[in-house]
Amino acid sequence: MLFLFLLSMFLLACENDNDDKNDVEKNTGGELIFVDPSVSLQPIDGFGASDAWRVQFVGANWPLEKRNAMADLLFSQKLKEDGSPEGIGLSLWRFNIGAGSAEQGLASDIGNSWRRSECFLNEDGTYDWTKQAGQQWFLRAAEERGVESFLGFVNSPPVHYTKNGKAYSPGGTNINLEFGRIPDYAELLATVCQHFEQEGLAFDYLSPVNEPQWNWDSPGQEGSPATNGDIASILRELSPKLEEKNVQSQIVVPEAGELQFLYGDFGNAGREDQLHAFFNSSSSNYVGDLSNVKKVALGHSYFTTADVNTLVDVRKTLGNELNSNGGTAGFWQSEFCILENAPDIGDGWGRDLGMGTALYVAKVIHFDLALANAQSWSWWTALSQGDYKDGLIYLDNGINENGEPLDPGAESLKNDGYYRESKLLWALGNYSRFIRPGMVRVKSGFSIPKSETFQASNVMFSAYKDPVENRLVLVFVNYSDSDKKMTIGSIGETFNISGDQFDSYTTSAEKSLEKGEMPAESIIIEKRSVVTLVGKME
Repeated sequence: MLFLFLLSMFLLACENDNDDKNDVEKNTGGELIFVDPSVSLQPIDGFGASDAWRVQFVGANWPLEKRNAMADLLFSQKLKEDGSPEGIGLSLWRFNIGAGSAEQGLASDIGNSWRRSECFLNEDGTYDWTKQAGQQWFLRAAEERGVESFLGFVNSPPVHYTKNGKAYSPGGTNINLEFGRIPDYAELLATVCQHFEQEGLAFDYLSPVNEPQWNWDSPGQEGSPATNGDIASILRELSPKLEEKNVQSQIVVPEAGELQFLYGDFGNAGREDQLHAFFNSSSSNYVGDLSNVKKVALGHSYFTTADVNTLVDVRKTLGNELNSNGGTAGFWQSEFCILENAPDIGDGWGRDLGMGTALYVAKVIHFDLALANAQSWSWWTALSQGDYKDGLIYLDNGINENGEPLDPGAESLKNDGYYRESKLLWALGNYSRFIRPGMVRVKSGFSIPKSETFQASNVMFSAYKDPVENRLVLVFVNYSDSDKKMTIGSIGETFNISGDQFDSYTTSAEKSLEKGEMPAESIIIEKRSVVTLVGKME
């Protein structure tokens, strides 16, 4: 009898534990959450992607109809007849200001021609503004479709100014510039910004270094290291150059190769602790007093996402460091793609048009916003011809029976081919299309707190308000294999939704930002999906 009693207690305990883990399925009321639009957190500056490197060929050579179709997917804010978005409405576009490896060809030592870039500066010191024509086409297409901000970024100084005459470093930790060339480099960047401003395509932001922690001493692509001292010296030359030319671009730094370099020392002496180096007035490399330096620290989320504990801890630490620095600088996550080997999606090799990578990246976006308080978030490259998880739209000459691209390095692909949407494109759109510049993240969470590691394999959500239109935007990421019901307990207390109904936009294996409607009192988030809810507050 005692055995039966103990067995029944054990089974009851197991059932209760199962209830805790699957409370949405067991509780008909769903998971209780709260949103408080009266508590504002970080402002949102935008969501973006870059034009490196494939846009140079697609924008210059591909049929116009296909170029416009891809531009619509990336930039359009229009709606289809059924109310679903035509594109993901990026609000930030990163333009790669090239170093001139393309003109060098094989002499650049960069074997992959898709990774070379042209340079506006000629060897004789004159400028050729017809260069980078494909990128300029997409820049114009972005402007025509209402993209709010443009950012010019540099991987390497121009080959005419580097120590080795190449767009990669000869070695060491300092920037690859000949001695005394920093003023010339600053003049080049200011001139490029001046030109595009005169063309009506102004770079709102200018980033003069990229991932300065890496030595970039092999010719895989354009790149250069830089110490904190190098960066400060460049900014002190560049800032007055921009002012002299009456250019409105704001300078942004440092595009750290990993987020930890923003707040700590990780074996890169002189290239670490960059949040404090550039934005703490006691630092010898302080640049926060320069009028055209935007007070945000840019970093890349690479190599911090495969392990969920690292994903959470790094972003919590960064968020705390931003707060402890007295709010003198914000944070932009300015570049990310899949470089690690993650248990749920594998490594970067093998492009993925489906929901696996889309959900993984949506999870990263969520924690970058919710824990690190990112004010802006950008994917690495908009277009990719490689068999790699680095694109939003993929290019190929056809696919084999396994869905793999045929001959991704083919020269013919520089002129035409197939383009394919990824679910990652649309999952990014769950954020970029609806969370617009000027909006603010607001306080939200689970009424019964859930650990971040638990959320990472179940449901994550964040909330944003448009203070002008008085709209509320909620973004849910359901990583689990079951539908989840959510109940907003704070409706009627801290806010109401007009008509008691949200417009919903779902990205899943079957849907791509598909428009629907969702009762405010009964929210269902489909399994393995990203769902955005938009409602008018009253």
